[in-house]
Amino acid sequence: MNPWLNALREGAISGSAASVLSTLALGIAGRVQAGSWTAPTNSTSQWVWGRPALHVDAATWRHTATGYAIHHTASVFWAVLHARSTRALLLPNRPGPAVAAGLAVAAVACLADYRATPRRFTPGFEHRLSRPAMALVYGAFGLGIALASLAWRSREARLGRGRR
Repeated sequence: MNPWLNALREGAISGSAASVLSTLALGIAGRVQAGSWTAPTNSTSQWVWGRPALHVDAATWRHTATGYAIHHTASVFWAVLHARSTRALLLPNRPGPAVAAGLAVAAVACLADYRATPRRFTPGFEHRLSRPAMALVYGAFGLGIALASLAWRSREARLGRGRR
């Protein structure tokens, strides 16, 4: 099978897991630090709605759904790159290297988000959360990718479709 097709399939699953897990971390951190479960996710909608989105606390279709859609899409993007770049390296029965690779992808995503991206296209979390909270969010993101990739690869190995 085409290696990019494999990566797209795995990335759709692991990126979705990373998106959900990191959004949960965003919600908890947002509730504690900004007084709103949805404020950090709303901030991401600045891509579409501009700087006023950084200050929206309430859950709205306009801000929360848009912010989540952007976050989810970015999560799948990073997960596809992870799946493609680690296909020959990670085995389904070796969680240590998989977790390390997932956390490494989260670190690269964070660097890209805050060092290589124009301000308008940063995630916006930095306007609502502390750096330690953001580290927790990116850690959850990396763990989501790692755990879902392990599960995917274990399933593929059981079905005889391992590292092709």
